[in-house]
Amino acid sequence: MPSRRSSKPEQIHLHFEVAGLIAGVDEAGRGPLAGPVVAAAVILDELQPIAGLKDSKVLTARRREALFDEIRAKALCCAIAQASVEEIDQFNILQATMLAMRRAVEGLRLLPAKVLVDGNRLPVLKMPGEAIVDGDAKVQSISAASILAKVHRDRLCLDMHAQWPHYGFDSHKGYPTPEHLAALRAHGAAPVHRRSFAPVRACLPGLDAC
Repeated sequence: MPSRRSSKPEQIHLHFEVAGLIAGVDEAGRGPLAGPVVAAAVILDELQPIAGLKDSKVLTARRREALFDEIRAKALCCAIAQASVEEIDQFNILQATMLAMRRAVEGLRLLPAKVLVDGNRLPVLKMPGEAIVDGDAKVQSISAASILAKVHRDRLCLDMHAQWPHYGFDSHKGYPTPEHLAALRAHGAAPVHRRSFAPVRACLPGLDAC
């Protein structure tokens, strides 16, 4: 008599190491004098395309906010990470940026087969990576990452403004504008300022260059 096959469906084991997934990575906040540097990693879902993905710098703040929510809703997975002001001062801005990028990739719930990074340098990764100059304008997943990083950092700047309103972080986002430099001269450095950056260092106690 032929053996009876079980009617119980065979279990399928899902693994997070899915072959073929591509993550895009970008950062925001390398140039400012204050606040952390933020990085994001995004794996897009081909079945849920997102219209209008571009380099965050060419989008309006309102459009970035809308795309931020859409990316979070439609991407297969995404992660946002940062390196602190203290880490920037300890390691330098380049190494802190690489650290934030690595943290973003490690924060993904799915392990990508390859990582595409905006720029000409790669962080230390556990998987293959490729640096793409102007990648935020060429690769949609990098564009998405640039939007997440920019919006997240802009929100952090609003929090900084709430604590130290006399610096104007809500408008210049920490960049060395004439307004920001004037506030530094008038009030000195706040705890969120990057003391390793020359315009801030010049305003520290005991220095007369500010």
